[in-house]
Amino acid sequence: MKNNKFLTATFILMLGGVITKALGFIIRIIYTRMVGSEAIGLYSIVTPTYSLMLTIATLSLPIVISKLISEGKHNSFKIITSATFITLAINIIVIIITFLTKNYLAVKLLKEPRAEILILAMALTFPFVSISAIFKGYFYGKQKMVPHTISNIIEQIVRIILIYLIIPSLVEKGVIYSVLGLILISIGSELASIVTFLVFLPKKFQIKKQDIKPDIATTKDIISISIPTVSARLIGNIGFFFEPIILTNILLMVGYSNSFILREYGAYNAYSVSLLAMPSFFIQAISSSLLPEISKFYYLNNMKMVKRRYKQAMILSFIVGLFFSSMIFIFRNKLLLTLYNTLSGSNYIKVLAPFFVLFYLEGPMQSVLQAFGKFKTCMGITFIAIIVKLGSMALLSLLHIGMYSLVIAEILDIVIIVGLSYISIRKVISSQ
Repeated sequence: MKNNKFLTATFILMLGGVITKALGFIIRIIYTRMVGSEAIGLYSIVTPTYSLMLTIATLSLPIVISKLISEGKHNSFKIITSATFITLAINIIVIIITFLTKNYLAVKLLKEPRAEILILAMALTFPFVSISAIFKGYFYGKQKMVPHTISNIIEQIVRIILIYLIIPSLVEKGVIYSVLGLILISIGSELASIVTFLVFLPKKFQIKKQDIKPDIATTKDIISISIPTVSARLIGNIGFFFEPIILTNILLMVGYSNSFILREYGAYNAYSVSLLAMPSFFIQAISSSLLPEISKFYYLNNMKMVKRRYKQAMILSFIVGLFFSSMIFIFRNKLLLTLYNTLSGSNYIKVLAPFFVLFYLEGPMQSVLQAFGKFKTCMGITFIAIIVKLGSMALLSLLHIGMYSLVIAEILDIVIIVGLSYISIRKVISSQ
């Protein structure tokens, strides 16, 4: 039964992922057709900034908490309590910094004054996302995937309802209001997710007054893992943050119009990458199930099971990646028309799709390295990949090839991450 726990947990997450992703696509289709391409482009421009700030605010808590709980070194309630105090304190700091820098970020860096209010609105969602992330980490560590699956489904259903009730009236007021509405709607959906997690907490999981304050030893362990973990994610998000800034400024310098950049960058992110990453919930399921499994067996020095789980994850991820990348490549136009009522981004999918087979290996490989405690290695790999991506994108943008400079840079990023991750994992396994 224990040997099947990984596959069972993965299957539950995959099943939930299918439903969640289907609901997510319904949301994207509804919202895209409601607000139009300009709003989608504006949302895409501010998304990298949001991702960067959210990474700092959440401290990679699902990964950290999952690892600590699966190892069983600390009381589960103390882990959650300590993590809550840490993340809420950081949330307050990040929100204050965002408020003070929102004008500079929007006007000076993103070259889009309308993004100022959107950046501030995004910051207000952080506490809700962070609390939800803590519960996700808890259930991942316990390898109980049903609560996570149900919370995701409920979250998406609440989002659909709120979009139908709120967005139509905001569209009439203008583009900025429609984007602002979508951002703030996430607060309601995250609250629904948190309530769902609370329902699934075991009855013995009761709050005692003496346990309310954070535990020092547990807090130190959380910080010692979260800092290198979040550093790796932070590097990736810093790269994502600078991506539209560098791209926009260089393309403007070489003669492209702001409307072209906004339209094409929106198409690349909202249509091309979104469609190619559509089956990523399969990989997220594998990665989420893999981390506590590898952590547990590596902690027990059971390398036979570590190798077995790693091999299973790689084979499964490769099959998923090969199948979906091929299908999306072949039927890209039909999928774009059916889902988004547009052919924008089809040309980018044609180039990216063959390399997205490797993209589906990234998540499981990173989970294995994190389970090994190789957080600095993950950070180094991400740093090298981002430098190459941004550097190549900047140079290629000078060649007047438009958004293809980003497409080629993305391919280089994928190849480097997978290649270096494979080398690092083999090194750890061989040394045991």
